[in-house]
Amino acid sequence: MAALQEKLALLPDKPGVYMMKNDQGEIIYVGKAKVLKNRVRSYFTGSHDGKTQKMVSEVADFEYIITSSPVEALLLECNLIKEHNPRYNVLLKDDKSYPYIRLTKEKHPRLEVTRKVKKDGSKYFSPYTNVAAAREVKRLLDRLYPLRKCRTIPDRVCLYYHMGQCVAPCEFEVDPEQYEQMTRDIVRFLNGGHNELIKELKDEMTKAAEALNFERAKELRDLIRHIETVIAKQSITINDHTDRDVFGYAYDKGWLCVQVFFVRKGKLIEREVSIFPFYTDDVAEALLSFIGQFYFEKEHVLPKEILVPEIIDSELLSEWLKIKVHTPKRGIKRDLLKMATTNAETALKEKFELMQRDEERTITAAENLGHQLGISPLCRIEAFDNSNIQGTDAVAAMVVFINGKPAKHEYRKYKIRSVEGPDDYESMREVIRRRYTRLLKEKLPLPDLIIVDGGKGQMGAAQDVLENELGLDIPVCGLAKDEKHRTAELLYGSPPEPVPIKRDQPEFYLLQRIQDEVHRFAITFHRQTRQKNMFYSELDDIPGVGPKRKQRLLQHFGSVKKMREATVADFKAAGISEKLARTIMEHLRRSAGNGETTVSH
Repeated sequence: MAALQEKLALLPDKPGVYMMKNDQGEIIYVGKAKVLKNRVRSYFTGSHDGKTQKMVSEVADFEYIITSSPVEALLLECNLIKEHNPRYNVLLKDDKSYPYIRLTKEKHPRLEVTRKVKKDGSKYFSPYTNVAAAREVKRLLDRLYPLRKCRTIPDRVCLYYHMGQCVAPCEFEVDPEQYEQMTRDIVRFLNGGHNELIKELKDEMTKAAEALNFERAKELRDLIRHIETVIAKQSITINDHTDRDVFGYAYDKGWLCVQVFFVRKGKLIEREVSIFPFYTDDVAEALLSFIGQFYFEKEHVLPKEILVPEIIDSELLSEWLKIKVHTPKRGIKRDLLKMATTNAETALKEKFELMQRDEERTITAAENLGHQLGISPLCRIEAFDNSNIQGTDAVAAMVVFINGKPAKHEYRKYKIRSVEGPDDYESMREVIRRRYTRLLKEKLPLPDLIIVDGGKGQMGAAQDVLENELGLDIPVCGLAKDEKHRTAELLYGSPPEPVPIKRDQPEFYLLQRIQDEVHRFAITFHRQTRQKNMFYSELDDIPGVGPKRKQRLLQHFGSVKKMREATVADFKAAGISEKLARTIMEHLRRSAGNGETTVSH
């Protein structure tokens, strides 16, 4: 129940659909809400009738999907109930579908309200949540566009002809162009062009009122109200009956959340959420990898179409999967993709908030870890990690956790100065030496525990500097990783031995969090350093040459080699003074190692 209470506290104040699950993960109830926070919480507070109490007593977990409007929530609820058939949705377990307005594809087309959508060439609009409103819209269109009303064409004109609501194809020849114009107007109206008609009707209503024709003005007012209340399309159902999967994502703090919506026969019936950490900033690559595993390792059935975010190379993915993959720019499909993204963002935010709510348990985890290591109290932990690529741009980072929580204002970055090549042990020695020499000099507080990202070698290097060079007695432990770069075990003692901590214990989670944080911090610093060094030039070491002059020189000469061969006059042509030109030429020629310091004119 405690876990449920935590999730209840994080519910958003947005419309959507919620799914109650029992302890076996089975969906036992699907409901809709204008405000998810209020509706779902209401089940767990106050008194309820017998059915509701029985249902709530079986709830072990719940999920929800945010929608952009209550109408979307209503229609999504219908789709999910039909798909999962929850046993507590007794009142909704009928096969009644929502009504559509249908424009038939016939020689003499007509409008009708139907609950069955067929692939017969006809055009279908909405669906509507209110059949009475759908019929009212049809009646409005009948009055505006006089298509035939009879299913079977009679042998003489009917009352609709005399009312001006039918062109009477039973008796008169109708120009096909007249039908085409009417169908174009109807399609435009039902696809959102009703605003233009509303404006026209309002103008006509104003004129009728000014002419004291109040009966006509009232009739027009009622028509406007019908239009405004019932012409409301939604993005949960797409009328093309195509099976498609929709991928939305959110990325933050080293975690990626992927939300997959399954649309079957044009209806959104299910979703799947995956949240996992990864150690690069290439979100597009991570998403591609996820989608590949999603279909090939998890063996999900490939649909006819996939909708993906803009960062994905849709052409590459389409060629890989041999199906249509694209990023919609407008319309219902774009709204569906946006909805998947919104749900991914919400799910990731919820995960972070739940992690923050673990604060008390985190403090307890630090205390328990201290007891297991014989260090009490264990308040301050400092963790170190090195980062380099084959020894180049070598850096290190340190993070500080106080009472189990990160103290980011005390994080530190280090550029490795004395080590050449890829030597993690010597790099660790240098960083430990620099860090604790400074703490001793400035009389700053020492940590209760030092964690190094690595095994026995890194531990030994750190202990040697602390004990033999600095005379400090600070416990050191190592965090080893498995082949998937995840926290595997804690090493401690002399000689170092694995500390038995179960993966489901809070102490292990704390260690994992520390290792992930120091690794993230080191990787980020290394990436920044490498990127900066990629743009390094000999010009950066010359006094008087800043970024703008450096850019101007490179644009003018094309390379440092050509600058080295240039004359003072050439530099003057680039807008450089004679004095600075001589300085640049002397520096570049000296750095070339040719011993030539004479400057040519």
